[in-house]
Amino acid sequence: MDFRTEVRTWLRSHLPDVPDPRAWERELGQAGWIGIGWPGDDGETYGNRRATLPEQVVWAEEYARSGAPARMGHIGENLLAPTLITYGTEEQKRRHLPPVARGETLWCQGYSEPGAGSDLAGIRTTATPDTTTGGYTVTGQKIWTSLALDADFCFVLARTDPGSTRHHGLSFLLLEMDQPGRIEVRPIRQLTGTGEFNEVFFDGARATETVGGEGNGWQVAMGLLAVERGVSTLAQQIGFAEELGRVVAAAVASGAAEDPVIRARLVRQWAELDTMRRHALRTLGTTGDPGAPS
Repeated sequence: MDFRTEVRTWLRSHLPDVPDPRAWERELGQAGWIGIGWPGDDGETYGNRRATLPEQVVWAEEYARSGAPARMGHIGENLLAPTLITYGTEEQKRRHLPPVARGETLWCQGYSEPGAGSDLAGIRTTATPDTTTGGYTVTGQKIWTSLALDADFCFVLARTDPGSTRHHGLSFLLLEMDQPGRIEVRPIRQLTGTGEFNEVFFDGARATETVGGEGNGWQVAMGLLAVERGVSTLAQQIGFAEELGRVVAAAVASGAAEDPVIRARLVRQWAELDTMRRHALRTLGTTGDPGAPS
């Protein structure tokens, strides 16, 4: 059985009728599908399957086409894990990656702030050293934090040098979300009635560790964003491409494709999706390589 057939067969026989997001993560983890292809030291893995780059692409393609549920664990798998593989210590990788690979822990991303949406250098959340625990005390607010209500952990970009400005003096911190009285999560209700995004308030929250060393948060954060804008878009690209295919078929059937303006728009969408796919594949091929071009 070739790899694509194996993936299709497994998905066909395991897709849930009524999705339970947490249970689905654990089922994926038990089969070794989470973190497929993560590099390990000396041929070892963190509980994930070994996979070549083409096999990783096949998995993403077949998952997107199967109608499988949206993943709750994608932040830990696609963002935190490559960051730890590149910048984390061996102890951090051994502590955090196996639970992600087993589908046991969920992560959220603490980047955007009310006054610094896409401008990460404007971050005001602070983290001061805690001499008692050896970690940090985090105070501030994050916004548009996906899955914060469900997450077990959060990686947070915070200012550890109080006299610093812009991209200097930032650190990439890890903390547990279950800290009553220190962390409050408020869902942001959308027009659809859902609340995927959240505001997160830190009031003396405890962060246990930093990734990449204190003051090097900007470098780590930029490395993560390079992955976020590549790997995590591959499955999206596949879904968009299939949707575009249906639009093209409808345009041809209705005769709308004879309109040169519509044809030009469809061609442009195809070109943009092709660029999106190529960038995702390039990024996937450099995951875990800190010296790779972005």
